[in-house]
Amino acid sequence: MAAENDEYIYDEVTGEWRPASEMAASASGGDAVVRDASGNVLADGDSVTVIKDLKVKGAGQTLKQGTVIRSIRLTDNPEEIDCRHDGIKGLVLRTEFVRKR
Repeated sequence: MAAENDEYIYDEVTGEWRPASEMAASASGGDAVVRDASGNVLADGDSVTVIKDLKVKGAGQTLKQGTVIRSIRLTDNPEEIDCRHDGIKGLVLRTEFVRKR
């Protein structure tokens, strides 16, 4: 049980108000593993291949199946990776559409 003078933080995942000490303990304890469409573990700096044609919103172009993306960066969301590609700034791809090389 939380102490009476403990601060509470809104947990967006569960939709509940939880004690700050409990939130800190759960945040430090479980780093999510990022996996590609095949279940392979991804890490910063990996290269991935796009597994289907993807229309890029705001860029007016399509990433074709088989396009190689080098030097990915993991984000706070285990379902998204940050990427760089020619002509597209701030590209974020969902892990369900990439496969590790």
